Amino acid sequence: MRGGGSAGVPVESLDPETAARELARLAERIAHHDRLYHQLDAPEISDAAYDALRRRNDGIEARFPDLVRADSPSRRVGVEPAATFAKVTHAVPMLSLDNAFTPDDVVDFLARVRRFLGLAADAEVSTVAEPKIDGLAVAARYRDGRYVLGATRGDGTTGEDVTANLATVRGIPARLRGADVPSRIEVRGEVYIERGDFLALNEARERAGEARFANPRNSAAGSLRQLDPKITAERPLRFFAYGWGEVDGDLGDTHWQCLQRLKAMGFAINPMAKVCADAEACIAFHRELEAARARLGYDIDGVVYKVDRRDWQTRLGAVGRAPRWAIAHKFPAEKARTVLREIVMQVGRTGVLTPVAQLEPVTVGGVVVSRATLHNEDEIARKDIRVGDTVLIQRAGDVIPQVVAIVVEDRPKGTRPFVFPTTCPACGSLAVREEGEAARRCTAGLICPAQAVERLRHFVSRDAFDIEGLGEKQIQAFHAAGLIREPADIFTLRTRDGIGGPPLAERDGWGEVSAGNLFRAIAARHEIALERFLFALGIRRVGEGMAKVLARTYRTWRELRAKVEAAAEGDGEAVAELNSIDKIGDKVVEELIGFFAEPHNRAMLDGVARHVRVLDAAAAKGSATLGGKTIVFTGSLTRMTRSEAKSRAESLGATVAGSVSRKTNLVVVGADAGSKAAKARELGVATIDEDGWMKLAEG
Repeated sequence: MRGGGSAGVPVESLDPETAARELARLAERIAHHDRLYHQLDAPEISDAAYDALRRRNDGIEARFPDLVRADSPSRRVGVEPAATFAKVTHAVPMLSLDNAFTPDDVVDFLARVRRFLGLAADAEVSTVAEPKIDGLAVAARYRDGRYVLGATRGDGTTGEDVTANLATVRGIPARLRGADVPSRIEVRGEVYIERGDFLALNEARERAGEARFANPRNSAAGSLRQLDPKITAERPLRFFAYGWGEVDGDLGDTHWQCLQRLKAMGFAINPMAKVCADAEACIAFHRELEAARARLGYDIDGVVYKVDRRDWQTRLGAVGRAPRWAIAHKFPAEKARTVLREIVMQVGRTGVLTPVAQLEPVTVGGVVVSRATLHNEDEIARKDIRVGDTVLIQRAGDVIPQVVAIVVEDRPKGTRPFVFPTTCPACGSLAVREEGEAARRCTAGLICPAQAVERLRHFVSRDAFDIEGLGEKQIQAFHAAGLIREPADIFTLRTRDGIGGPPLAERDGWGEVSAGNLFRAIAARHEIALERFLFALGIRRVGEGMAKVLARTYRTWRELRAKVEAAAEGDGEAVAELNSIDKIGDKVVEELIGFFAEPHNRAMLDGVARHVRVLDAAAAKGSATLGGKTIVFTGSLTRMTRSEAKSRAESLGATVAGSVSRKTNLVVVGADAGSKAAKARELGVATIDEDGWMKLAEG
């Protein structure tokens, strides 16, 4: 991952163009950290650092709602599951949570709930407050009271089958207690390890000559995801239940009642959970829990508040990756002081020069930090960061931590302001800043070895072609040796092996086994899903989410390429079709057209096409009436708020658009409808009134 662009610039100082670039950067970085945390159980940053990234993304989206990306972190949950376990599809998605960091954020959360539901500003909205356990989210399914399946959250839709492992966890009953248990229920909660057990486990591992676990959360996650359930059974894992997914019947009218039902069935419920009548009670509980945090037997990183009324939870639904009826109030981040020894430049795949501080190593939040991002030259100038400065750092927001501020009173005499380079450190080409850009970019394109290597790394990355054995080190070595210069070269590596040089098995760091493994890994990637292929191309502003939007819209690679190349050649209808895609945005269209207009890129695509089959996208799921359809709301609604109506449409599989076009399938016309209704009539798009919409919304 690489930084740059407008990182670190205050949200209120961003213009729309810079904000769009920053949202693209944040989407990429957060996706990287999601993979590390949810899939590899090896986070590079603290929870507070990750939360700072999410908070910045949310702040920019709140200020520029029209710039919200299809691949926005606010629309994602976790990452795809690893390949070592069978996949399990969650009947009800396992969502993540939005975060609050201040008392005002909690007040705002409850205000948003009232606005969405159309309640009075002073209406009581009670919540259930629970400690936020720092563990691994899982789901346990039961049929007729018997445990039948266990799964991790994964990407929220698909998790990993850990049935045998989860059965060994304390707090997961083999049979549910009581005579009135649902015939089918999925109970959700957190697997964790208590601190005392964690210390004892590490001591035992040290005596056995094994590596110590970094922290209880990593220990719990790694223990549950052992391929041998016997190893999991030996680990002191525990489980707190906090919710449910699919269930036959009703557990209660309130969240609190439902928790008590789960407790009666035999699940452990956190004993500190309580009902809070208002924001003041929530904030008081947060302070109380933060004060008691060190004395608890397990790690927590905040408090979760959930709207108590179940009927309100249903109406509130979810937006993107998170339910509207719940929020996590996190604890503050940790900071530390150290000395900045040097400033070096990194070059990313789009040519951005990112300054990185080399630090005197210091421990922050249990992790030794020796580097920190400085974002860009404006940020260095704004903070007047100099080599030799004592700096305050925080693990907040990047692959490497951030410099929060300098300690001016500790500045050594003779230091000089840092001069940002105007040439690329990798190739010597001119590095320029375009008007309105915060980033300085190398102008050499793929001629620059750093950019070429970074694009190849992206092509084979986990969410793209996911070729095991082709990491940063291997890509750099193969590129330097002339073995891989273009993506197509990856797929001919075996047929060219030994031509013009020693075979791979005889090169430094390789052998017969490792070379054979790499060739097999490449051979296994001659087919790829359309959305993954689009993401692999590394087109600016086309992240995972946007790639999925494009894949669902055009369905086949042949159709997509034909339409975008037509747009690149000036076909007005093709350009209009691109612009009509919901939330795609002018900048994404500009990047797509620019990419497909470049002859070198077309030649690259032709080369890859000789070795790779791009699979068609799956049809969208949803209700028979609205699934896969595009719907527009116009005018005012009286029986639900506009936000609730849009949420309901999306839950039924529809895409909600802001304007009427030839791709629109249905327009809901409320009171005082304006030009959108007229546009629908002009284009012959079907319309319905609010009564008709309510019938659709109710299924």
